[in-house]
Amino acid sequence: MFDPTPIWYGKRAVARLLLPLSWLYCAMARVRRWAYRRGLLRSERLAVPVIVVGNLTVGGTGKTPLSLYLAALLRKHGWTPAIIARGYGGKARVWPQRVGANSDPDQVGDEPVLLARRSGCTLVVGPDRVASGRLAIEQSGCDVLLSDDGLQHYALSRDLEIALVDGLRGFGNGYCLPAGPLREPVARLSDADLVVYKGGDGQGPAMRLLPGSLVNLAEPGIRRPLEELRGSRVLAVAGIGDPERFFALLEGQGLQIERRPFPDHHRYSRPDVAAWGDRIVVMTEKDAVKCAAFASPHHWYLPVEAHLDAAFEAQFVSKLTGLKRPGLKRPGVKRPGVKRVGLRNG
Repeated sequence: MFDPTPIWYGKRAVARLLLPLSWLYCAMARVRRWAYRRGLLRSERLAVPVIVVGNLTVGGTGKTPLSLYLAALLRKHGWTPAIIARGYGGKARVWPQRVGANSDPDQVGDEPVLLARRSGCTLVVGPDRVASGRLAIEQSGCDVLLSDDGLQHYALSRDLEIALVDGLRGFGNGYCLPAGPLREPVARLSDADLVVYKGGDGQGPAMRLLPGSLVNLAEPGIRRPLEELRGSRVLAVAGIGDPERFFALLEGQGLQIERRPFPDHHRYSRPDVAAWGDRIVVMTEKDAVKCAAFASPHHWYLPVEAHLDAAFEAQFVSKLTGLKRPGLKRPGVKRPGVKRVGLRNG
């Protein structure tokens, strides 16, 4: 599979060959957003407030850990959240559908299963975010929806936008697809309510991903401190948007690793796992969701948690006070050009 990352984050000369397509993509993204803001395309408002978490670039920036952090923060402040997501990579023929801890990641996607296991929230996936949101409200009785990776899904009206930026890789060469990694121009960030930077020296709140204890794939009840593997030689497996970030984390903890990167959302097979032999394997939690069926006692995954400072929590809580809870008569937050409409069938 062709990997465009070296072009997006390094070989600028090669990227220039794709600039005409990139300009067209940027123009289409601007026109599409303008059409939603002017009401030419319909953006539907659901019965509860919607908080969208997303980014401008293709690939992983840590949206899943951030969504888990926000779900816990919402509960801490008295809200009952449900989560909706795309279900990227899922092969199910019927959408939307509810995801549980034991759902098949091959059918509904790997990240939704991880979210369902870790969040404890009702979770619904499907390409139509509005339909997913309606089903989540119907089945959970939630008073707020958290849309994972939904920044560009304008058909669903939102009350609060949180954009996540990779503080180390930034926006690559600064070009839109296909010449660069951007889904929308960088100027789009100015319209987000909150911008969070993962690592680096960004201008806003910083998010750190802190590792927990290793969890055994074959026996999830068995855990061991990551420190126990310091100085050990392990096979590091990562099928995520930025595998190098995971490898660097392990090396930073003193492990000697052999890198084994896979494409993001890779569907692991028994031959994949058999090729690892009897070595100690450490993988991401997202990969573990798909490898559990082939697990051996020497296979471990490393969960991570997002941590943000008290300043971000204060900003987030301040934004929450303006949201309209169902049944309360506080004014909701109006975003420019968004039609407020009720639920509809279909």
